[in-house]
Amino acid sequence: MKTKTTVIVKLAVDGCHNFPKAAELFPEVAFLADRHRHMFHFTVACEVHHDDRDKEFIMLKRDLTTYINTYYYDTQTRTCEFGPRSCEMLGREVLERFDAEWVEVWEDNENGAKVEKI
Repeated sequence: MKTKTTVIVKLAVDGCHNFPKAAELFPEVAFLADRHRHMFHFTVACEVHHDDRDKEFIMLKRDLTTYINTYYYDTQTRTCEFGPRSCEMLGREVLERFDAEWVEVWEDNENGAKVEKI
């Protein structure tokens, strides 16, 4: 029997972003054009090729944390500043950076996006 195994890590970070074209594209939610805060929940799945894990999930989570904090954490606001990046954009970025199988990014663990290899 052929199988595929992935290791999965989850991480939540305090962050702010905005959707600059919200008013133009979706007037009902025009307020999204303004900078606003969410808890961003990342779930990242990476393929492993044996049961002794060629990617250790504790280390993967540490690497993900370091990556997000290096590129997005702002010491003045003490939050991650994602600017105009959507959940989809952040998911694609993490997917490519970590060679993941799929990535989910959720706002407040309520609404989100999944980006996956095809």
